[in-house]
Amino acid sequence: MTPDGENSTTVDNSEAMAAKPRRGFALMIAPLIAFALMGLFGWGLFFSSRDLPSPLIDKPVPEFALAPVQGQTDGLATADLRGQVSLVNFFASWCVPCRAEHPLFMELAQSGEVKLYGINYKDLPDEAEAWLEELGNPYTRVGADLNGRVAIDWGVYGIPETFVVAADGTIAYKVIGQLTRPILENQVMPVVRRLNAENSGSMTQ
Repeated sequence: MTPDGENSTTVDNSEAMAAKPRRGFALMIAPLIAFALMGLFGWGLFFSSRDLPSPLIDKPVPEFALAPVQGQTDGLATADLRGQVSLVNFFASWCVPCRAEHPLFMELAQSGEVKLYGINYKDLPDEAEAWLEELGNPYTRVGADLNGRVAIDWGVYGIPETFVVAADGTIAYKVIGQLTRPILENQVMPVVRRLNAENSGSMTQ
């Protein structure tokens, strides 16, 4: 019979050997679990962000006045957003979804159905200018929000964001994130057309 000390040592070694595969397996799956959790968090954040309420809906556009983006003639101010239904798009040259949605704004500009205004968010002047030269400028006016102060006043969560502004200067609708064709056709343009009809009706009375 072996001494108790040897028995306990043998048991400890056996347990340690059995534990090694378990620890190895845990180390293997830990990154996978972390990655999956991060993916779920990002997915939830993205999709829930589109449903975030805006406290500015049905309220006047914040007071602001922005100088034009470098290379452009006209800046943008609160007064420019009164008198007609319009879209205001917050964008930046470094924003990948902004580039993806830009062709839709070019199409809208060509259609002439609604006025488009741009607010360039925290961008380098040279890069903002080059971006508009490369992709085209669909905006009637485009202001440079160099320090992001105007975006804060508008309640912007993260760019891109697009607002529908009624003719009386109140914010009627907001799109958080990239504007897609289904969102444009099924959500944004119905609001624009309703507001245009209401505006035409009030002008004829």
